[in-house]
Amino acid sequence: MRTVEIEAAPRRGLFSPGNTVLYARPINLNMVSRSRVDKIHSPMLADNLIKFDSIEILLRNDRSIITFRTTIDIAREWALADGCLEELDELVLNMTARRKAFSAIQKNCPLLMGVVNTAPDSFYDGGRHSNHKAAISHAHALIAAGANIIDVGGESSRPGSIEISAQEEIDRVIPVVEKVVGFGIPVSIDTKKSEVMEVAVSTGASIINDISALTADPKSLMIASKLDVPVILMHMQGRPGNMQDNPLYDFAPLDIFDYLKWRISICGKAGISLDKILVDPGIGFGKDTEHNRSILNRLSLFHGLRVPIVLGASRKSMIANLSCGEPVEERLPGSLAIALWALGQGVQVLRVHDVAETRQAIKIYQAMVDDI
Repeated sequence: MRTVEIEAAPRRGLFSPGNTVLYARPINLNMVSRSRVDKIHSPMLADNLIKFDSIEILLRNDRSIITFRTTIDIAREWALADGCLEELDELVLNMTARRKAFSAIQKNCPLLMGVVNTAPDSFYDGGRHSNHKAAISHAHALIAAGANIIDVGGESSRPGSIEISAQEEIDRVIPVVEKVVGFGIPVSIDTKKSEVMEVAVSTGASIINDISALTADPKSLMIASKLDVPVILMHMQGRPGNMQDNPLYDFAPLDIFDYLKWRISICGKAGISLDKILVDPGIGFGKDTEHNRSILNRLSLFHGLRVPIVLGASRKSMIANLSCGEPVEERLPGSLAIALWALGQGVQVLRVHDVAETRQAIKIYQAMVDDI
């Protein structure tokens, strides 16, 4: 594991071509009101009413990770002198470029993805919606509460869960997808099995949400390309059955950035265009509490991938671990705190169990935006 060294200011010689990888993320993010956008001269985060004028540079070499924070102009002067201006400019362009994925349903930002679990052993609502009628009714309630997308899953991915067959998963989710698509908003299918993806999309699902980033099933990449619908690529270390068995990272935010960048590249080679891709850093999937916290702390890093960011932290155990050990039923306040943090970091999609409460929290937060 590399040490992290914090520099007070940029200095010459930090970047060595061939031996150093450059990363950057927007910092000092400030939300602005819609009426003031035309008067803002600072860069704006992609598809968000968020301005920034500074960035954090992170440099990873064989021995350490070096970071410093500065304005974009000073960072560019340093990068020109150190021979990495092209890399820096590409990252800044990625942060600000318009996102095309989900553009047809981009009514507001962030979009709320309501969770409908049909698995009897899901970590939060396991069993409550395993009946098809109950799942459909729950989806309808989430839409009434303000969900922009409904995410239907049939296999639990909680730590230690056991995988089920594709046919059992199809039996759980397809009757629900078939009915929910008639409610008038997009439906995503939460699965890592190509057979389930194919049947769900043919039934009307219009988004694939794969916790394995299209790696669990050797046919998934080809099927996702053929289906030509948006795909959410999530990072997971290991598989649900073993992912919490001592997960290890060099530096979690950068490791996950690199992984997702690689998966985006692989998808591109398979014919899945960038405007069909979203990424999810995978909170809780093969990460301990400190890994999760460090990812959330540098969440804006993932804007450098030039695709929308999805975040699913609702009701997860990290909330209890950072608080007072609350059971899953008592983690709504922590879920809302993370949602508001993610809002301020420019996340485009929030996957949540509590749509009405999250929507209200976001509306109040946005109403407090200062017109400076």
